[in-house]
Amino acid sequence: MIQKILTITGILIFTSAFTTSSDLPSNSDSNIEAPTVPELPSEEIVTFSEKVATVYNEFTENNLSMPALNVFERAMAGYTKLDEKGKVGNQLLTVIDFGLSSTTKRMWILDMTNKNVLFHTYVSHGKNTGGEYATKFSNTVNSLQSSLGFYVTGKTYYGKNGLSLYLDGQEKGFNHNARKRYVVVHGADYAEPSFIDRIGRLGRSYGCPAVPNTIAKDLIESIKGKSVIFIHKEDKNYLENSQLLNS
Repeated sequence: MIQKILTITGILIFTSAFTTSSDLPSNSDSNIEAPTVPELPSEEIVTFSEKVATVYNEFTENNLSMPALNVFERAMAGYTKLDEKGKVGNQLLTVIDFGLSSTTKRMWILDMTNKNVLFHTYVSHGKNTGGEYATKFSNTVNSLQSSLGFYVTGKTYYGKNGLSLYLDGQEKGFNHNARKRYVVVHGADYAEPSFIDRIGRLGRSYGCPAVPNTIAKDLIESIKGKSVIFIHKEDKNYLENSQLLNS
């Protein structure tokens, strides 16, 4: 009997000698350390204006002429929103600044991928929009006026002005009637610089952004197929109410 008791005691002593602290029950949760979470690097907050300025600088490094920075920023705002909606299939952005005289090159076609200006040329405004300068705008059928805002280009067709390009206005109240009004991109002799030499300004369309005949085909082929066109003017009504600029 004594030998049996000694045997059991020896087993207990042997077992306790190999018991680690991790095997023992904890008396307090305060001794448990929480796993360390690696600290994530802080991200620099970049505003939309700063992003635009960066892109603008890339363009100016590669090209002699660009739209004014504030016009480009507005163009980028709408372009970005339309791209996010999946409406852009051709990564070109056309900017038309109708705040400039028709005697100046006020149309830029920008390659947003390579940051190059593909075309910098003349463009006409509507007959009832103004003489040398564009001052009045409309979305009404038969108004013979230009319409402000963002468009997405469609397919080409041949009409009385030769190769022409359908436009789909993206802003209700400002240019959504573009198809009904047959507002298209086409070539015209009255959009040539030689017309300025004779008359003192470009000729005028029925509301279409007409371009010089000499480059019309190449220009239209470049921007067809869901690229973005932005027609700009410092117009209070448009700037305050455009959803693409203010949403």
